[in-house]
Amino acid sequence: MSRFTFNRAAFPHTRLRRLRSQEFLRNMVQETLLTPADLIYPMFVLEGENRREAIASMPGIERLSIDLLVKEAEVLAKLGIPAVALFPVTPQEAKSLLAEEAWNPDGLAQRAVRALKAAVPELGVITDVALDPFTTHGQDGIIDVDGYVLNDITSEALVKQALSHAEAGADIVAPSDMMDGRIAAIRRALEENNHPNVCILSYAAKYASSYYGPFRDAVGSAGNLKGGNKKTYQMNPANRQEALHEVGLDLAEGADLVMVKPGMPYLDIVLEVKDTYSVPTLVYQVSGEYAMHMAAIQNGWLARDAVILESLLCIKRAGADAILTYFAKEAAMLLQK
Repeated sequence: MSRFTFNRAAFPHTRLRRLRSQEFLRNMVQETLLTPADLIYPMFVLEGENRREAIASMPGIERLSIDLLVKEAEVLAKLGIPAVALFPVTPQEAKSLLAEEAWNPDGLAQRAVRALKAAVPELGVITDVALDPFTTHGQDGIIDVDGYVLNDITSEALVKQALSHAEAGADIVAPSDMMDGRIAAIRRALEENNHPNVCILSYAAKYASSYYGPFRDAVGSAGNLKGGNKKTYQMNPANRQEALHEVGLDLAEGADLVMVKPGMPYLDIVLEVKDTYSVPTLVYQVSGEYAMHMAAIQNGWLARDAVILESLLCIKRAGADAILTYFAKEAAMLLQK
């Protein structure tokens, strides 16, 4: 983004309201445009057939079995949404200390990927590469006896998980774990195993935020986490320069796209990442942001349609190339009106 200064003529020769006076003028000079192609829909998948479960803390969002997930994906593709992001709801009996279910070739996520690519091949499929849905303790990695998440052994597990997703047909693997060095390890494994065109979306600047609670309810990791936190690997919300460092490292290791998470509370980080690196930058409007908006909307405190679109437009304005949002389907329908 260019930075410059200039001197405009003083009032009344300059009236900035002139360009706001008519709708065609406002539309003509609008700097940021939001389209369905900017939106990615996060989806929760569960075992079984013809199953759907409401998520109490995320009104309007459901966990879906694979058959219903595919039907919903067909609708999303017709709306012009380019991709979905998958998050499996792992049964408790499949969880373990070492998270072996994460790379099971017949695991829930892997089966969902294959079903989606068979039914809606034009729809991009992004998979979450992290161990928290598969661990008995709810942390994103393998822990030692003191509960500390071990970096290098976790990265080895993440490589296995990412490869299993690529082999199932995922277009983009998205490590959301914040382990050091895992992007390079995954990139090397993808190249060595004949998956050169599988993209890596790195959750490069993922903060240890308090806005993730509803998501953890949705995937069933909140109960396992038991009030614990992820501050030893996710970033301190107070830090800005560290985010730039994290993004730079992940790009050097082979990330194709980078993520800033959460969204609206971190738009300064989005702007700096985009200005500094000029690379594809995604933003996750997280579950807590969705829940807050929905609570205010349901209480009649905010205007639903206008607020949904404004919340996404401001993220795009800050520099996002695409936005993961639970409003994706509704926003796409609004944008087509």
